[in-house]
Amino acid sequence: MPNHYHLLAETVYGMLSKAMHLINTTYTVYFNKKTDRCGHLFQGRYKSILVEAESYATELSRYIHLNPVRARLTDHPGDYPWSSYSEYVGIREPYPWLKTSMILGACGVPTGDPRKRYEGFVLEAIGHESPKEILEAVRTGILGRPEFVARIKTDFLDAQLHNPDREHPQLRVLRGRPGLSDILDTTTEILGRHSRLTISVAIFISHQVFGHTLESIGAFFDMSVSGICHARHRIESEMEHNTTLARSVEEIILASCRQDGVKPTLS
Repeated sequence: MPNHYHLLAETVYGMLSKAMHLINTTYTVYFNKKTDRCGHLFQGRYKSILVEAESYATELSRYIHLNPVRARLTDHPGDYPWSSYSEYVGIREPYPWLKTSMILGACGVPTGDPRKRYEGFVLEAIGHESPKEILEAVRTGILGRPEFVARIKTDFLDAQLHNPDREHPQLRVLRGRPGLSDILDTTTEILGRHSRLTISVAIFISHQVFGHTLESIGAFFDMSVSGICHARHRIESEMEHNTTLARSVEEIILASCRQDGVKPTLS
């Protein structure tokens, strides 16, 4: 994509953050040298999604291969040169590091070419919206059946309540969180109804600490997404030199957690 990329990877030994740092750093150095530029190349920090492969890997692969089509960069996934779609359907020979067997294996039948079945599987979704499960996974950081999500939450997430996973900050959504009205009420109680910072602090905490989406915050406060971003950045900047405000924000976060029984994860 123009400012980011999607990568479906199977990790045997974990250490995903180190792998992504290596990939992004080395490619950025290479690209900047080649094009005589400097600075960041990709948009923001990477976000990872834990996937239940047996149920959703094929659907996720289709979602990735249709991204250029949905973004109107091309009319057909096979025409997009920076995609692995052509390798999956047999137009190009796969690179040594690209393994198509897991996805194509799910499309296999006793007779017939699994590459043709996968091609039909991808093309039949053109013109349709992305599955809501994948869109939700972008927010929560986990893609799978309800029982899979519950197992991951019980076996792994609950053990990290006092040691938040920096590689999966979006998993804080699964921990539960106070509602926007509760956050606003707590902020108003501590800062005062007439404080010029009350709304901005509530916005900052809602998004940065408890993971509410920009769209939902904007709808609640009747503000545009750009207005929400401006308010959030304003508080971030002001807390850098206003220790009293920083302590008040911490007090609001702790009070919100006590009311809802959750653990905050500031990222």
